[in-house]
Amino acid sequence: MSERLPGGAAKIANRYPAVWKAYSGLGEACAEAGPLSARERRLVKLALAIGAASEGAVHSHVRRGREERIEADALRQTALLAITTLGFPRAVAALTWIEDIIEDTGVEDTGPAG
Repeated sequence: MSERLPGGAAKIANRYPAVWKAYSGLGEACAEAGPLSARERRLVKLALAIGAASEGAVHSHVRRGREERIEADALRQTALLAITTLGFPRAVAALTWIEDIIEDTGVEDTGPAG
């Protein structure tokens, strides 16, 4: 495994490597199936995680987004866009999850990617 995985995913990957390989392959195929850039895909994945109310997935996509130099304000705006579709409480929860990671990195913004 080339990437560092969170606890639950790492346990599955280690215990069921064939399942993890198939899952990872599906993710790669989906990413390559259309014209979206890596940045756009990350923001869409963040939005989906927000919609699913998955704190762990939001943390993961924000962490990876910051590593990919996606600016903090773009990540925050993704949560704000949820207000009219998912509701104010869901968006506020997502913003707190996003801030968890932004605050942990200690870096407010790295500027736009690319």
